[in-house]
Amino acid sequence: MKDRTIQRERAQNIWNSFSRKFEPMNQSTRLEPMPSFDTSRIGGLADAKDEIQTYACAATDREVYVRWGTHPPSGVLLIGQPGVGKTLLARSLATLTETSFLEVTIPKLVLEVIHRGGKVGELMAGWTDTLDEMPPLTVLFNELEFLQAEEIGARRPDLPVGPVMDFLLDMVDRAIAAEDVLVVGSTAHPDTLRRAFSQPGRLERIVEVTPQFPSDIIDTLRIHAGDAEKRAGRPLFVEVEWDRVVSGGIPPSPGHWVHILHAVLRRKARCEAAGEDVTPVTTDDFRAEVERFKKASSRLETPSGTYV
Repeated sequence: MKDRTIQRERAQNIWNSFSRKFEPMNQSTRLEPMPSFDTSRIGGLADAKDEIQTYACAATDREVYVRWGTHPPSGVLLIGQPGVGKTLLARSLATLTETSFLEVTIPKLVLEVIHRGGKVGELMAGWTDTLDEMPPLTVLFNELEFLQAEEIGARRPDLPVGPVMDFLLDMVDRAIAAEDVLVVGSTAHPDTLRRAFSQPGRLERIVEVTPQFPSDIIDTLRIHAGDAEKRAGRPLFVEVEWDRVVSGGIPPSPGHWVHILHAVLRRKARCEAAGEDVTPVTTDDFRAEVERFKKASSRLETPSGTYV
């Protein structure tokens, strides 16, 4: 445990020193020095979890690849719609391998680099030096297809796409080249992602993250319902028929369903604060919230979990 604590402090100090010098990195990254997120915390996604555990061997048992006459993939690309669990899978990889976890939000990074301008050469040199100094690390390049990400909005003809792509490819390459660094990319738009990212030697292992409906959604809801009850220290749900809950016909994204679950609980909290008699959460409470979600989402081009 002492070694893990030292590793955590060292990772935090090294990263803070780098990110303070370069505001784009400071604004677009999040370091978790010692993550603790087991794959059991992710509902369903059995195939994707298996891929993550296989890639973990690159850090935990590299020789197993040699015994089978092969080598670990240089990087993994997770593809799937927003809210399906791509970031959670990357965090679980870091936990499995006892590495620090660095999430780079690519759309935010692109906008920060363009708006602030200059120092890209210095940033890249600092990126390389920092990766070389860091303790073992898992890096997630989140939403590589930045042109279609929600942070960017509609297509932007003012963005210098070519130079930005060169910058991102160089960033990925330097992470892959660094020792003791596991590299994961993600995108919700694989159909338009540049093939250069998934070439051999880069994010060459492509993993589809697609929840099975309804089983994976129900698993996710049960996990988060259990978490809520632990935080509350009491039962909050009574005889919930999860199969009826998820039969409401909204997109099968676990992230959206988790938002719905918390919206139900927040409504109960508001009613209690208003002095009303409040009963535990039922199937009907969920179904009413699903209808509110559907009505709000119909007014938007893309469904959003922030409808309440």
